[in-house]
Amino acid sequence: MNNKGLILLLAIFALLSLNVNAQQLSKENDWQNQDLKENKVMGVSANKAYAELLAGKESKTVIVAIIDSGTDIEHEDLKDNIWTNAGEIAGNGIDDDNNGYIDDIHGWSFLGNAKGEHITRETSELTRLYKKYSKKYVDVDVESLSAKEKKEFDEFENIKKDYEKQVTDNRNQLQNVMGFVEYNKVSIELLKKEFKLDTINAENIKSLKSKDEDVKGAIDFQKYVAKNKITTADIDEALEHFSKALKYGINTDFNPRDSIIGDNPEIMDGFYYGSNDVSGQGAVHGTHVGGLTGAIRDNGAGMNGIAKNVKLMIVRAVPDGDERDKDVALAIRYAADNGAQIINMSFGKSYSPEKYLVDAAVKYADSLGVLMIHAAGNDNNDLDKKDNFPNPLYLDGGKAVNWLTVGASAISRDKKMAASFSNYGKKNVDIFAPGHEVYSSVLDNKYGLNSGTSMASPVAAGVAALVWSYYPNFTATQIKDILMKSVSKQEKLKVILPGSKKEKVRFGELSVSGGIINAYNALKLAEEMK
Repeated sequence: MNNKGLILLLAIFALLSLNVNAQQLSKENDWQNQDLKENKVMGVSANKAYAELLAGKESKTVIVAIIDSGTDIEHEDLKDNIWTNAGEIAGNGIDDDNNGYIDDIHGWSFLGNAKGEHITRETSELTRLYKKYSKKYVDVDVESLSAKEKKEFDEFENIKKDYEKQVTDNRNQLQNVMGFVEYNKVSIELLKKEFKLDTINAENIKSLKSKDEDVKGAIDFQKYVAKNKITTADIDEALEHFSKALKYGINTDFNPRDSIIGDNPEIMDGFYYGSNDVSGQGAVHGTHVGGLTGAIRDNGAGMNGIAKNVKLMIVRAVPDGDERDKDVALAIRYAADNGAQIINMSFGKSYSPEKYLVDAAVKYADSLGVLMIHAAGNDNNDLDKKDNFPNPLYLDGGKAVNWLTVGASAISRDKKMAASFSNYGKKNVDIFAPGHEVYSSVLDNKYGLNSGTSMASPVAAGVAALVWSYYPNFTATQIKDILMKSVSKQEKLKVILPGSKKEKVRFGELSVSGGIINAYNALKLAEEMK
């Protein structure tokens, strides 16, 4: 395998990495809570705020809805902070509070049914659009199309190009990983035989030398693997990732929706499908997200969430694959109707064919004074030039007021402070928050690291909940205003532009606020405004 192929695979392994032995990180395993001056990390200064500003003060519980893949509500660091619907009697099969959802004790899943079946994987929205329009425009006479159809056909041509590229890329990457696996095995056996060793590891590979080209190539390969700490688990995860993409994400024949939900996901033909199983299957992402906002503080287990007096309402609407607009719309409405003051949305996609459904739900939540916080996305795109959905910009004009779009920042105040994967935008990304290698809860009472704007968003949601809990009389609009005005300003710091290798920009050019959310500053400003 050539060096270019190895470098590509290294990037893939890095992107796929989730659970690491974070216990080795000492102070870094809580860095999102820490302070730049005291701890030399770009955290949100939550620990400092509790110690210096909040001792002895009373707070009011804030409900934060986690719209995600599901959350492990029995996790040791979350269970006491899970929202319970006071109007519902558990297990009686009756909609006691008349909200349309039976036994919704801790929230609702729009990805399940009464038989206990769950949608865990889905296709991408690109795949669904390709499938839909391929049928419509097969062997079409372009000249016979109306102006509206011609516009749609032109959009389909772009969709087709993107889809076919994704299929090709995933097949090639799977072949690359399989080639890596094969050569890894061959090179190890060659070196064991050549040097009469029982094992090949990071220590003994250092001393091996040979003039034979095949042996020398095997040595170089294994040194590269050792240097970059590529493990069997990394390789297996890469294999699984690309295999799943081909089997599910970009497979036009895969459709779990019909058998499990049985609705038409393109129209709002009913509000009350789903189940009360909010954990579902594969809830590792939602569990990590929930922990960052509201893991129990100072209980001696795992890690501390940002907000102390918080309840997490769990709304399951995000499968492994692209979420459906209809599910997102209903999840937002459910959260708003059942008392959520903040909605965290750590998901996103490049296409939104039923955006009008989501827009209507966002307008509804906005009118009720709910603060919606959304991850900016992990494609290192400029959102002033390229869309990421959902977003606060309505199809019919106008914009949601109570909405924050959050980019991801890293631990150090240096040129790498803007996470390399994070989307950005001087107009359409509001704020940045810690989102690179942050430590939080995962399944089975365990903990791990994850990176993404998916992590930055719940950190921001935690800061919002923290401020609101101590200043409950503020509106969502005022809370947003406080968060934006109280950022840790880093406008002039030169950072590497996300997606670039060397190009530098001022950090202030990457978002509206030009800074990183800061709990200490926000609480001081809230006190002044009170």
